[in-house]
Amino acid sequence: MRALITAAVYRSRATLMAFVFLLLGGYGAYQAIPKEANPDVTIPMMYVSMGLEGISPEDAERLLVRPMEQELRTLAGVKKMTSTASEGHASVMLEFDAGFNPKQALQDVREKVDATRSKLPQEVDEPVVHEINVSLFPVLSVALSGPLSEAEMVMIARRLKDEIEGIAEVLEVDIGGDREDVLEILVDPQVLDSYGIDYTQLFNLVSRNNRLVAAGSLDTGAGRLAIKVPGVIENLEDVMGMPIKVNGDNVVTFGDVATLHRTFKDPAGFARINDQPGVVLEVSKRAGANIIDTIDQVKQLLAAAAPLLPEGVTIDYIMDQSLQVESMLSDLLNNVLTAVVLVLILIVLTMGMRSAVMVGLTIPGAFLSGILIIWAIGFTMNIIVLFALILVAGMLVDGAIVVSELADRNLHEGQAPKQAWVNAAHRMSWPVIASTITTLAVFAPLLFWPGVVGEFMKYLPATVIICLLASLAMALVFLPTMGGLTRQQQRKTPVKVVGLTQYRALLSRLLQRPGLTLAGTLVIIGLVYAGYARFNHGVEFFPSIEPDSAQLQVRARGDLSVYEKDAILQEVEQRLQGMSEVKALYARSFAMADNQMGSDVIGVLQFQFVDWFQRRPASAIKDTMLALTADIPGIILDFRQQQMGPGGGKPVELRLNGQSEASVAQATELLRGAMVELGGFIDIEDDRSLPGIEWRLKVDREAAARLGADVLSVGNAVQLVTNGLKLATYRPEDATDEVDIRVRVPASFRSLDQLSRLTLNTNRGQVPLSHFVTFSSAAKVGTLHRVDGRRTITIKADIGEGYRLDERLSALREQVKSLPDGVNLVVAGEDADQREAGQFLMTAFGVAIFMMTLILVTQFNSLYQTALVLSAIVFSTAGVLIGLLLNGQSFGIVMVGMGIIALAGIVVNNNIVLIDTFNQLRADGMNPTEAALETGSLRLRPVLLTAITTVLGLMPMVLGINVDLLGPSLGIGAPSTQWWTQLSSAIAGGLSFATLLTLLLTPCMLVLRSGRTVKREG
Repeated sequence: MRALITAAVYRSRATLMAFVFLLLGGYGAYQAIPKEANPDVTIPMMYVSMGLEGISPEDAERLLVRPMEQELRTLAGVKKMTSTASEGHASVMLEFDAGFNPKQALQDVREKVDATRSKLPQEVDEPVVHEINVSLFPVLSVALSGPLSEAEMVMIARRLKDEIEGIAEVLEVDIGGDREDVLEILVDPQVLDSYGIDYTQLFNLVSRNNRLVAAGSLDTGAGRLAIKVPGVIENLEDVMGMPIKVNGDNVVTFGDVATLHRTFKDPAGFARINDQPGVVLEVSKRAGANIIDTIDQVKQLLAAAAPLLPEGVTIDYIMDQSLQVESMLSDLLNNVLTAVVLVLILIVLTMGMRSAVMVGLTIPGAFLSGILIIWAIGFTMNIIVLFALILVAGMLVDGAIVVSELADRNLHEGQAPKQAWVNAAHRMSWPVIASTITTLAVFAPLLFWPGVVGEFMKYLPATVIICLLASLAMALVFLPTMGGLTRQQQRKTPVKVVGLTQYRALLSRLLQRPGLTLAGTLVIIGLVYAGYARFNHGVEFFPSIEPDSAQLQVRARGDLSVYEKDAILQEVEQRLQGMSEVKALYARSFAMADNQMGSDVIGVLQFQFVDWFQRRPASAIKDTMLALTADIPGIILDFRQQQMGPGGGKPVELRLNGQSEASVAQATELLRGAMVELGGFIDIEDDRSLPGIEWRLKVDREAAARLGADVLSVGNAVQLVTNGLKLATYRPEDATDEVDIRVRVPASFRSLDQLSRLTLNTNRGQVPLSHFVTFSSAAKVGTLHRVDGRRTITIKADIGEGYRLDERLSALREQVKSLPDGVNLVVAGEDADQREAGQFLMTAFGVAIFMMTLILVTQFNSLYQTALVLSAIVFSTAGVLIGLLLNGQSFGIVMVGMGIIALAGIVVNNNIVLIDTFNQLRADGMNPTEAALETGSLRLRPVLLTAITTVLGLMPMVLGINVDLLGPSLGIGAPSTQWWTQLSSAIAGGLSFATLLTLLLTPCMLVLRSGRTVKREG
């Protein structure tokens, strides 16, 4: 190692040139690296969607879901399969094991879907395989609203969509509130009766006259002639002239009996922005594109288009992730800068300006070198990477401080600058390398964290490892080179350390009674654990962050039309209009909610809040909203705030399945009743079918056959009254997809009474349906849910303020000790995620301890000294609990778990250097007590400096303070700091406590062991 250090110091020009290249390269990488809010995580999920208009939930389950499940269950690596069957639609969601190959999995799923296609009904739409990818989620939502007709608004949105998708960085634009085009043929049922139109013949006539005919070409020898037979419907005129009835030489066309117009399918919901009808453009960026630049380009395009829009049309930005990213980048970079400044001030006060400047240069050197590598391996600059940079801000200088402090002592002893720095770097090289490797050994297992949480958090250990390796090069190569260039005068003066005299006196007393010191420490740690057990702030999976947006789900029950549902939503919307803390209000009503929401959700109000420092907390806004709408009868309001991080959904999720649907329903009622009785569970919901009525038309097949009718002809006649009978499709020039051609009766005829009056054209003339069809009502079946091939009912709930998830679930288990026979209960949701994450973190901690033990035994060749260093990790957990208590933080499974693991790597560093110095002094002939006292005195300054610099670097996060030194401004409680308060509090508290143990307990433990050895030898 000396040869490398000497070569770097005495070839200073080449070394410093490499240092400058790293700085410039790192700065260029920072400018080029893509910036985004959350990491681009591959979610191990895919789903297959199937559509068949008008199919009932029971038929969708039997004919669509089960065949698809049967084929997909044979796929390797499938962890969970969730299916839903609803009216007109079915889907199968696949969750794969961690570490799956997305490309291979997608190919395998598509092969299975293709194999199943022949087992599905012919009428079903082509099954589509969807890959879930965070990078495909919208990064910008643009609302268009104004006093225009729906058709005009949709046309404007479609034109803007085409323009925005022309931007290279934009992947796609979806239009929320867009409706499917349809060519509607309205015909009076009496006219159909009078012409005796047969629906099967009508379909055949239209389809045979809407064909692409490949007529070929004719080669006459004197030339080649292309032959074309135009037969595809291209416009309204082609449909108007379409024959629908032929009687001898007489031909009846649609133009003779019907009214044709281009319109949209019946509304499945309505959208409004700030109480104005509108649509929403949801913009997704390409993977790896810079979110800030992409959204800037979209905004510039919209700004240029705004003057060309019709009068009254306004553009609002409901969601803009670039603002969030810019804010987080700004806040976290300010915290990095603040941490660096605090570290430099401390070094200036203790070691002088020259050392502070050199040590200070290693911080941007390590940062920028790390960013260069991060950019080179394809990472993005996201919130996880930025916090990792803050976490290592204080750790980066540990090695530099140790080397610089010893070089400072060498200079005070009269050594020449080059020699002083070479000797210092060589003497501390192995302790610094060992301490860095132990830290890396702690973070390395976190790279293998499974699941979505692991994919989300792996950026932290990767960034820490890269930056620590860069800091090692800074401390042992570049710092000695810069130090060797100084023209410091040789002088022999003692090094002054503030508080050294008082420390020596205290340590001397403790060394006289090392056993008593150990016992006292254990008592203090025991009291800390007892105090935390009594006064803790609960357990949570992931930290709660003040959101930028929230939504209010409106629930109501009953067979309501989409217009009635929208009227209820409008009443709620009117109550909440005009709140100063809401920047934009996006209202959306549904005829049927999607599978991610409860089946009784009739609409959603999406709120975009003003900046966090200009409003009350989201919880207070929620209380106000609920109070304003409390007197609206028949509705339940479910407030859902924006979810940050890998978590999502309600924390409580209980799945029930069994052989008997009645027993499962009974168990559901039992659990729900117990949850209400216990308290602490709020917004409880389950996915059972809602009570309702459906009408069934039962065909007497024998009577129908006698009259020359069948089930298909009855179904065609009924479709005229419901959604319309689909005759064909065509593709007009202004449409991006095929447009259905449907024939249906006018709106005034669409009623249950009309169904009873329908007639069919049969061999015996026009026959009323009532002759062979019986009308009856029955209980309505809503969406059916299946998990791993079994019908399942899922109960979900939030946890009330002041309650803990683990405690409430334990109480529920005590309350409901048995369920009806044959019913199985699976606890999923956040509790399962907590157990999975906790189990991995324990395993990672065990692996880290093993690797650290191996390194330490190699370093010290002593099991006792190795155990002594490792005991500091266990003892430091008391400091973690103190930090959480003092800062009022709950115990976060992910964040505090990572904090303890990270702390393990930081705590051992000072112990390694301290024990290494003790061993050297013992080898020089000092007795154990003198060696321990001298070791503590020599290591007091570097131990305090390395610990305080790390703690200072984290203090902005611990206190939730954002200091803008360039502004200047001060922010307290920014959402970007809320992310990391738990982890920062854990590390700062643990390291502060461990530093006291290192300076006071470790020397006593060394004397305790050495004393026994001496007695045994005597």
